[in-house]
Amino acid sequence: MPEILVLYYSRGGSVARLARQVARGIGEVDGMIARVRTVPPVAAVTVAASPPVPDDGAPYVERSDLAECDGLVFGSPTRFGNMAAPLKHFIDGLGAEWASGALVGKPAAVFTSTATQHGGQESTLLSMMVPLLHHGCVLVGIPYTEPALSSTRGGGTPYGASHVSGNADDPQPSDDEAALARALGRRVAQLAAKLAA
Repeated sequence: MPEILVLYYSRGGSVARLARQVARGIGEVDGMIARVRTVPPVAAVTVAASPPVPDDGAPYVERSDLAECDGLVFGSPTRFGNMAAPLKHFIDGLGAEWASGALVGKPAAVFTSTATQHGGQESTLLSMMVPLLHHGCVLVGIPYTEPALSSTRGGGTPYGASHVSGNADDPQPSDDEAALARALGRRVAQLAAKLAA
């Protein structure tokens, strides 16, 4: 059965919850399933290696996940208008996949979360797209035909799904944010199905 890789890094839980919504959207497309994975944390100083399986949540990504997927969706919290270091570290190590063309022609999308309304969501989403373009992916966004894109008072952009956690650091997406994350997952899955036909 065709699979879409939903790969994310989440520290406070917001991105993980968005990932679950993206995966729900993928599952709404007949014949498509989501393969949800995360990346291990990184540290500025040498520390003991992360265990092969996280204590909770999605399993850590393996290179085979990229080769086996029919599409992919990357998620990361925003760090000063850019993706977080753990996801960037993983992407920076994909030279072999780039050289072999493992991701060429696969539909791909991105999602993020910030603490504030103007916390760099769109620049983060755009910066996450650049490596996907280098890998030859077909980028997927959210069109304004999605009603929640016009009604949201929190996250959600045409560049990808997003969430604003606010001052209380609430990891739960609003109804509009969740609807847009599901819509993004559906769009990637639908395009992957069409490309595979």
